[in-house]
Amino acid sequence: MSLPGWLDQEKVSALLTTWGLKLLAAVAVFAIGMLIARLVTRGLKKALTRSGLDSTLVNFLGNISFALLALIVVIAALSQMGVQMTSALAVLGAMGLAVGLALQGSLSNFAAGVMIIGFRPFRAGDFVECAGVSGVVEIVGIFNTRLITTDNQEITLSNSQVLGDKIVNYSARDTRRFNEIIGIGYDDDIRKAREVINGVLKKESRLLDDPPPQILMWNLGESSVDLAVRCWARTSEFWDVRSDLLQNIKTELEAAGITIPFPQRDVHLYQESQAAQ
Repeated sequence: MSLPGWLDQEKVSALLTTWGLKLLAAVAVFAIGMLIARLVTRGLKKALTRSGLDSTLVNFLGNISFALLALIVVIAALSQMGVQMTSALAVLGAMGLAVGLALQGSLSNFAAGVMIIGFRPFRAGDFVECAGVSGVVEIVGIFNTRLITTDNQEITLSNSQVLGDKIVNYSARDTRRFNEIIGIGYDDDIRKAREVINGVLKKESRLLDDPPPQILMWNLGESSVDLAVRCWARTSEFWDVRSDLLQNIKTELEAAGITIPFPQRDVHLYQESQAAQ
């Protein structure tokens, strides 16, 4: 097919050849650059993991480094196309400002993610309660934190939600205190009840000797005399120990003839006689 007379075939051919070569160079720079970015990020993650950093921090830093490297690769590819980077960066800056204003929530989540990683109120594998939900931390991303609940549901929370509410980390310490109120009847012997509970605590080998267990007179309630039972166990065994202690305390108190009262209410009905017609 012949070109119109007003077009110089040699110039068109040279132009296509030049731009074709630039396009091929840009594609090559982009493909090779992205491959190198992935390899560098992978190597960085391995190095950080070997240094003993938390996996949450390793993933976060890896994602940030890959994003920065990918931006450099895109700029290098555009330069191969002959794009003036000074003007391009100015345009990108203006676009970044517009996008930043439109994505204020995402930027706040990003900032919250940086603070979570920096202050490290929890790490991957910890059991936490935050933003009204509880579960095991699976990953802290750039914008979101993902939890796995005890019934294996996956919950994704924005980082600003996580940081904006109180965070309870149940796995932060190696030990936890069992703190339960045991009520007995007003007619029961308090000393005997304490001896029975103390016997249960001594039989439980998973309890820690330091700090020692305590049985305190706590309160004179409306329907019970309340004793506070305090003892310490390893965090990994806490729930099993708590369940066994409650069961054994109830069984031994009942065997000793000590009642565990529960709230009751007496209802009195009055019947008024009808007036004579």
